[in-house]
This record gives sequence, structure tokens and C-alpha cells, in this order.
Amino acid sequence: MSIIIQEDMTVQKKLEVLSDAAKYDVACTSSGVDRSGGGSSGIGNSVACGICHTFSADGRCISLLKILMTNECIFDCKYCFNRASNDVLRATFTPEEICSLTIEFYRRNYIEGLFLSSGVLKTPDHTMELMCKTLRMLREVYQFNGYIHCKAVPGADPVLVEMTGWYADRMSVNLELPTADSLRMLAPNKTRKNILRPMKQIQIGRIENKGKAAFNRLPFIEEESALVLPDNYKNNIAAPASVLQDVQDIIAADSIKSSFGVIKAPSINRGFVPAGQSTQMIIGATPESDYQIMSVAEALYQKFDLKRVFYSAYISINEDNSLPAVNQGPPLLREHRLYQADWLLRFYGFQAAELLSESRPNFNVLMDPKCNWAIGHLEQFPVEVNKADYYTLLRVPGIGVKSAQRIVKARKTAILSFEDLKKMGVVLKRAIYFITCAGRMMYPVKIEENYITSMLLRVKEKLPFDMDASTAYKQLSLFDDMNFTAANAQIGSFL
Repeated sequence: MSIIIQEDMTVQKKLEVLSDAAKYDVACTSSGVDRSGGGSSGIGNSVACGICHTFSADGRCISLLKILMTNECIFDCKYCFNRASNDVLRATFTPEEICSLTIEFYRRNYIEGLFLSSGVLKTPDHTMELMCKTLRMLREVYQFNGYIHCKAVPGADPVLVEMTGWYADRMSVNLELPTADSLRMLAPNKTRKNILRPMKQIQIGRIENKGKAAFNRLPFIEEESALVLPDNYKNNIAAPASVLQDVQDIIAADSIKSSFGVIKAPSINRGFVPAGQSTQMIIGATPESDYQIMSVAEALYQKFDLKRVFYSAYISINEDNSLPAVNQGPPLLREHRLYQADWLLRFYGFQAAELLSESRPNFNVLMDPKCNWAIGHLEQFPVEVNKADYYTLLRVPGIGVKSAQRIVKARKTAILSFEDLKKMGVVLKRAIYFITCAGRMMYPVKIEENYITSMLLRVKEKLPFDMDASTAYKQLSLFDDMNFTAANAQIGSFL
């Protein structure tokens, strides 16, 4: 197929093309950095509360100017809208154009920061160099102090990755697909080794820059002086045999030697990737089970200290015999379950092998992973909230991190009742089947699997069932594609 390139394209047209092309990248949340702009000579800041976390209906962050540097690409990944063989309108920003757009949108209060990704233009080095130049101009010429999330291009020179890391708040390297076999099948130009190498470089750079890992997988216990991992939380990974090689590859990559430190940090030193790194993988394009996906994610968290793993539901946009035929839109419910389980891995002390197994490789579509686990382990319930340790409380459906911390703190001075738990934010309609207060349950409850399952299923869960799958991945546009101009004119005629 031919590639359409318009040499005389306006900046507005480029923005229209490249902001729309970026909608398939979901790894763009902006938390994790806390840098104030007060007292500096620049503009903007990255204090967490100063960044507007606005999400569209499909959960994608829209508070950042989310664009591609270019949608030209030398690679031909079969699932990608911007692949080389697709006949689509192509455009490329110059670094000056991106800087101008970012500053002007920021001054109009449209955005709080920048999310910059890219296709691979000419070579990975050339693309990474353009992105690095853009970030350096924003920081040093325009004195932009706001949040910047930038992709690292696999295969690029480590020096360019390191230099970019000094200007970005967060960097991410897309894992693309859960296993190396899937990568070979759908993205033959990419290798798992090239993807893991910049991940390791960023991790080492952050450790060397800060002297310690910045993110812990489990939350701090207020009554302890330091993070204490539960006894059953070991730094080992029980992966299914089908992805054992992939997990071993990730573990082996932990020993990759990094070239970090070969360049001098810029004078405007905000730290090296202070908001951490993330990755994303497409789910549903290849036949991996939820257990396989979560095992790979668990290995990434443990070996690369990732801030987040994003799961992008496969969207059928290309016709290819290697791709699945999806007639009902992207698998959003599956994506939702994976995010729930991912939360359990990072903040609740669960391991993938506890949630799933070879005989039960996929999550229950009717029930969230935590409830499903609790029903399968009724021998561990009911839990006495006035005595149970912090990590046992975290495993009770209806008790979250905040409410568990409040319980641990409050019970030092009083014996807690169900009314107290409700005030602390415990969701009693879920928790009452699994807890006692002062030795008593809230109501007479049968600790029996079928009974509790039927009762929990009566509680309506917020699921994306009402989403229109055909438009769920649509990103809000910077342009008037909803025809607000005409609507405003109509309203004005009545005033």
C-alpha cells in the first residue's frame, strides 16, 4: 500500500492527525511526581493536585496533550493502526511545533502536561533524538515545568534514552504483547530483548539518581516504622508453564548491565524519570489467558519496579489472518478485571498464583477477583476485625487500603463495631459475609459458597456494561467534532 504524506500540512491538520493517532496508547496517567513550580523561574508545576486527572468514558486520561511525534513508521506490526502497510494520512511534528502547542495550550488552561509517543521514523535513534530535542527545548528554552510523559523507543541508543530521562517525568516502554511468541507473530520487527533493555536502564538510572527504589508494591502500615511484607509474600514468581520462558526472560533481564551515567545531567536537574516508568500490553489479540498475563505483569513489577502496567483491550482495526475476528468490540470487561487484579498485586499483597491457576486460568466475569478469591477460601473467614493483622484485613472484600489503615489505627483505643466500620469506609454489603466484630457477625450468615455467591451477585457492580463498545476507545478531540459551535449558536438564539 502507498503512504500518503502531505508536505504542506498545517500545524492544525497535523494536530488533528497525530492527536487522533495517539488514542490507542493508554499508558498516560500522570500521577507519581510531586514537583512544585513555586519559586522557580519557569511556568507550570507537577504537584499531584495541580494535575487534572480527567478521564474519558473508556478510562483514558485526557488532561495531557496526548500526541504522537509522527505516525510514520518503518515497522509493520499487524495490530497497529499506524503500521507501515496501512494507507493512512501521515504527518510529523517538528520539535518547535510541539513546544509551541504545549505552551499555548497550557497558557489557555487546556492541558496540564504532555504525553509524547511516536511511530519509528527512519530509525529508532532518529526518532528518539527528535523526542529528546523536544523535551530539552520545553525544559531549557520554554522553561516548562509541567508534567511530561515520554515513550522510550526500543532499539534506540542508550545515551539518547538517558538524556531524555533527565527531561521527562515518566517514561514508558511498551511491552506490546504478553509473550515473546506473540510478539514474533504480530510484531516481527520488535524483540523482547530490545524492549526490556531500556526498561532496565531506566530502572537503574532511577535507583542511582535517588539512592533507592521510589515505589513500593505494598502500602505503608501506619503502626510500623517501615514497610513490612507479609510472610506469604515472597519474591518469587509461580508462573504457568506456558509463559515460564517469558517470565524467565524477564528475570534474566534483571542482570542487564546499564550504560547509565555516560552523560552529564543537565543544569536543570529535576531528577531522572522521577515519576517512574510504566508499560502497556495489548490483551485479546493473542490467546494468552489471564493467568499468563498476570504472571508476566507480576514479574515486571518485581524485577523492573514499574509504576504501572496498562492493559489495552484489543481493538480490531486491521484485517489480517493472524488477528482474531472481533465482532463485539474490544474486550473491555476483561480489561476491567485485569486492572482490578493488578491493583491486588500492587497494593493488597496478592500474588498471581493465588488469584488464578492452570485449571482456572481466567477471571470470573460475574465477580471481581477479590470476591472470587474470598469465596474460594472460605476456610480463612470470618475474620475478627479487632484482632486480624493488616494484610489479613486487606483480603476481606469491602475493606480497602484506607479503611484497613483506619481500622488498625482506631482499634488501638476502642473495640470497633459495625457502625464504626461503616464510618471508616468499609463496604459492609460485601464485608458482612467475611468479618466479625467482637466475635459476632452483623447478621446470621451461612458461611457457604453458594449462599454468599448469590448474595454478592445481588450487589450491582459498576461495570462498563453500558458502554458502547464501538465507540469506547474514542478519545476526546481538541476540535469541534461534536459541533458545539452550532449548539452554542442555537442556545444563543434563545437568550
